[in-house]
Amino acid sequence: MNVLEYTIHDLISANWPKIWKFNQSNATTETTIPAAPRPTGFDPWHPLRHWLDRLEIRDRHMAHWLCQHIPAQCPFERDIHIGGKVLFHIPPMCKLNPLYEEVVTLRFRALCYLADECGEDISLYC
Repeated sequence: MNVLEYTIHDLISANWPKIWKFNQSNATTETTIPAAPRPTGFDPWHPLRHWLDRLEIRDRHMAHWLCQHIPAQCPFERDIHIGGKVLFHIPPMCKLNPLYEEVVTLRFRALCYLADECGEDISLYC
């Protein structure tokens, strides 16, 4: 059993009593799994998100370039010190980027490609 099958099996077995109880309370005889909620509203970033998610990493040079140019942690978070005291803290602003999750995932896929397919040491990028 692979990871996907194991996860689906666990999700269904964990939610089965809830679904069964829900259906019995509504006096229905068929068992259905509730549909996942769909996003509402217009998402102008969807085409770019979709493109980043579908981008395949097939070249070692491209993977190195992505790992070098996408930071491992937010470069904007810092403390401003004056006279040995923290004057104020600048919070991480990367979460404000609407494509943050996709870019971080792309970097992770590039690291995995370098480690798994090319057999290179990726400790330089971590």
